[in-house]
Amino acid sequence: MKNPFRSDSPAAAESRPCVLVIFGASGDLTHRKLVPALYNLELDGLLPAQFSLIGAARRDFQDDTFRSGLEKSVAEHSRRSPLDRDVWQEFAAHSYYVKCPFDEPSGYQALKEKLDEIDRNAGTCCIKVFYLATAPEFFDNIAGHLAGTGLLDSSSDPQCKPRVIVEKPFGNDLSSAKSLNYALLRHMTEDQIYRIDHYLGKETVQNLSVFRFSNGIFEPLWNHQYIDHVEISVCESIGVGSRGGYFDTSGILRDIVQNHALQLLCLVALEPPVSLDADAVRDEKVKVLRSVRRIRMQNVADRTVRAQYLAGSAAGEPVRGYLEETGVPAASKTETYVALALAIDNWRWAGVPFFLRAGKRLAKRVTEISVHFKNVPYLLFKKEDVPSLNPNILSFQIQPDEGISIRISAKPPGPKVRVQPVNMDFRYGTSFGAEPPEAYERLLLDCMRGDATLFTRNDEIEQAWEIVDPVLEAWQDASTGVPVYGYEAGSWGPVEADQLLSKYIGKGWHRL
Repeated sequence: MKNPFRSDSPAAAESRPCVLVIFGASGDLTHRKLVPALYNLELDGLLPAQFSLIGAARRDFQDDTFRSGLEKSVAEHSRRSPLDRDVWQEFAAHSYYVKCPFDEPSGYQALKEKLDEIDRNAGTCCIKVFYLATAPEFFDNIAGHLAGTGLLDSSSDPQCKPRVIVEKPFGNDLSSAKSLNYALLRHMTEDQIYRIDHYLGKETVQNLSVFRFSNGIFEPLWNHQYIDHVEISVCESIGVGSRGGYFDTSGILRDIVQNHALQLLCLVALEPPVSLDADAVRDEKVKVLRSVRRIRMQNVADRTVRAQYLAGSAAGEPVRGYLEETGVPAASKTETYVALALAIDNWRWAGVPFFLRAGKRLAKRVTEISVHFKNVPYLLFKKEDVPSLNPNILSFQIQPDEGISIRISAKPPGPKVRVQPVNMDFRYGTSFGAEPPEAYERLLLDCMRGDATLFTRNDEIEQAWEIVDPVLEAWQDASTGVPVYGYEAGSWGPVEADQLLSKYIGKGWHRL
């Protein structure tokens, strides 16, 4: 793959040196995802020719201590092993640590001095990317100090505009999301903010648009005339583990559906953008979210199912129920499973139900989008003793094995006319002979290049919360009578989730 920062590439104008500053550099995200992703980019020769990393956190580390901890993390969590010593030593030589408690101005002044030193050594103004890998309550504080120190100013060199990556959760509801957007926009402009959702960096997610808009056989069928319904599943086999206390304040609707699942819905349903520019794509995603019919409080019980996992088994081992997990209150009503029936009120999708589900402690870990086409007339096969016809299903598997498959009907060998479903599969590993990169690799690289296409904009965030908020309000209101069902750990969720689909399409969830 050609390095987009090299002078012979179309992105030569973006070939400036770059510095990535990670706030929360001693945290789990930095060590498990961010630095291994940067190492893999360096291994592939995709980082800028002069790239530097600065870790900023409260702990009192020296550069060598910081580098040693990163080396252990990369050796353990990189998708490529063993560690390439030469590549690592080059990467580590440009990795530094600055002690920077988030509420102390002196730390930001020390950070500025380090960044000025890197600029002098590079002989130019480096692009600065600030990654807020911290809890959301620190975002406003950090952004304010960065702005106060002049680190978010680009007036002297517009090509050197600093960028800020913000991790989810982005708000806890619509009101808090608006407040957080307002707080950040007090210190920087919208085009400096990169709200990251790692699902959008996965290869199959990116391939959705390519698949739709570069294949003439599918786009003409991508509408209510040919598609019966769409199912989006985000299933996890693990429980809440040690995160029980945190998860109980969130729940699966906030944790997964408001961001990941609704982003997947947007990519399935959006209209062709006028270009591949970031705002052109994001404009179309916002249109989809605005078209999603809001669920009124009185209809929440009919269009949603929430549940908690009970004791059961996972990988052959007995596991506890959610209410027995550490940190979870005994009377908690927080959902570990949710299923939603949504409608998109526009011309393309009129009458096509979209079903979303997400849950923990399910039968297996899998994220999949399945597009179910309408069935053909049965008349031709009535005299041939064909019991039924299976509709065509186009499936995009996001994880764990990224790929695309389509189910078609075919005749098996033999003299008798029979119809049997068969799958035609595409898998990244076998088709391209290479493992797809981790999502954070693509997203970090895009931010350094200034490409915001795969990052969410403030109006996207707020529209998604507008969809979710009425459901959360109804669940919290005892008078609406929305029950919390149970399902056995290791199952596919509560039976009521299948009944939700049966009301609309006469059958339950597609088997994954």
